[in-house]
Amino acid sequence: MTQPAPRSATELGESELTAVATVLERAGVDLDGALSAELIAGGRSNLTFCLTDGTRRWVLRTPPRTGRTPSAHDIAREHRVTTALAGTGVPVAEAIALCADESLIGGPFTIAAFVDGRSIQTQRQLAEVSDPALTDVARSLIEVLAALHRVDYTHVGLEDFGRPDGYAQRQLGRWTAQWDIVGDSRLGKLAAAVRSRLAEMVPEQRSTSIVHGDFRIDNTLVDLRSPTGPHLTAVVDWELSTIGDPVADVAMMCGYRSKSFDLVVGEPSAWTSDRLPNVDRLAAAYEAAGGVPLADWDFHCALAYFKIAVIAAGIAHRNRAGAASGPGFDTAGEAVGPYLSLALDRLRRGH
Repeated sequence: MTQPAPRSATELGESELTAVATVLERAGVDLDGALSAELIAGGRSNLTFCLTDGTRRWVLRTPPRTGRTPSAHDIAREHRVTTALAGTGVPVAEAIALCADESLIGGPFTIAAFVDGRSIQTQRQLAEVSDPALTDVARSLIEVLAALHRVDYTHVGLEDFGRPDGYAQRQLGRWTAQWDIVGDSRLGKLAAAVRSRLAEMVPEQRSTSIVHGDFRIDNTLVDLRSPTGPHLTAVVDWELSTIGDPVADVAMMCGYRSKSFDLVVGEPSAWTSDRLPNVDRLAAAYEAAGGVPLADWDFHCALAYFKIAVIAAGIAHRNRAGAASGPGFDTAGEAVGPYLSLALDRLRRGH
């Protein structure tokens, strides 16, 4: 059954909510009333809605309605990995349902349990967090990432979630292909230099684990008032997760620390704040928390910078396509060049 078009690219209409309610009921959820939805995040990547029946809350995630790029919004991966991680000690929201029928709301979607916790996206929000609490949050963040990388992915049923080897080569191929779709032709020469040097320097993979692919403070929920101390209550945004090299996961987290990331989100980001540990301190804290040795660090940092450059280019691409608007959409393109330059600088350092 095809539903009427949504009222906008970032709203769920009445008929769409009725279809979502049916999916919840089929998953064994007894609703107390009609669903309503509020957009709580989205536009740059997947759209995130808070659903409520007036009594309880859930979270629905779905790709952008228009301007999508191949494989960049894989919510089925989110559903599978969070289902597998339940009970491992890595904090995730309980997975409720996955719907692949795009006719219901204009794209596939997942529904998860609502997790209490604070989302810290911007430096304005970060300013409300005390220095001692922020120290605890940063420690919890690193400990959770190290714990994720220690999970036996075959034991939790993710043995076919991704190839266990050749991660860096596959990532380079994937994001190179994405650049060919969304890249700015004015930066073609710089991008070509980065791609060429990365291809020449791909290292042997030394460790394998579940990787989040987009790990930083604003992709988590935190509890700042727990009697046991501030800590993460959930890691979210698993759309880029797979089986791969944990060193690359740490490098991506560090890559977002560049001030150029503020152009991607359209305002000063919490994760670029000088109040948080710098790249060297993050890397050292990760190893101290039981993470893997950060071998071939310069290469992985350069690859991370290249990937973020492509992500920024993709946001600018969707803006040109009229897929969405708002903070970051008109400035993300300005981050592409600086990130490509950061990648090239790292490659020269590690050559």
